[in-house]
Amino acid sequence: MRTLLTQPFNFRDVTKLRREVAAQAANCGLSGPRLDDFVLAVHESVVNAVEHGGGHGHFRLWTVDGIIRSETTDRGAGIPDGYLNGHRRPSDMSYTGRGIYLIRRLCDTADFDTGPRGTKVRLTMRLPKGPDRSTHGAMRRIRVTATPQRLLGRFVA
Repeated sequence: MRTLLTQPFNFRDVTKLRREVAAQAANCGLSGPRLDDFVLAVHESVVNAVEHGGGHGHFRLWTVDGIIRSETTDRGAGIPDGYLNGHRRPSDMSYTGRGIYLIRRLCDTADFDTGPRGTKVRLTMRLPKGPDRSTHGAMRRIRVTATPQRLLGRFVA
């Protein structure tokens, strides 16, 4: 296991942390849409910790056995059951519930351990294999689009 980053965070650290995750993941070989997806999923986990987990948390990023993994922890009250599933696309009119939905679709795996003493979110992406560092196999993609005429975005999976 090679630790790339470990640090506490709060609202002021979100942007800097996102940039550091992008740089570290790129150095490990993630690129293009896979890099974008991983960085967005990590960002969602960190923002959720800030917004719903007490305003701060702890973040770790590491590589092991051909994968990159992040762990976001907080000391909030836990994720309500209705949101934890996150497998069903939220309504276009919904203001909440998109973070976990996005996280589950953007990463190869997303694991949630939550309860009244806090939440731990682990996100995993396979790293490119071989000398050309290209990934093999199907890759899931999701994009959020918004038009100027509409206040809410539309999910495209």
